[in-house]
Amino acid sequence: MNPKTDIKISEDILKKTSRCKKNFSCLSGEISTLCKVEFCIEDKIHFIRCVTTMPCSYKIPFGYSYVCICPVRKELHNRYKI
Repeated sequence: MNPKTDIKISEDILKKTSRCKKNFSCLSGEISTLCKVEFCIEDKIHFIRCVTTMPCSYKIPFGYSYVCICPVRKELHNRYKI
């Protein structure tokens, strides 16, 4: 899959992602830089394993794990299984 041509994120979801401090790097095509979704509940709650220690406005601690609430990241997982 060529991310630049095959992945489509709606303007609505992009607007909801107003706190992104990473300049939407998840849409660059560099999949290795994305936090890994380890477990997902009903496409709503996404438990992640972060690949960097960089602060993120959408990463919420949950016990010994983290939950991602980033609309774009959730869409990438739910729609494209990335």
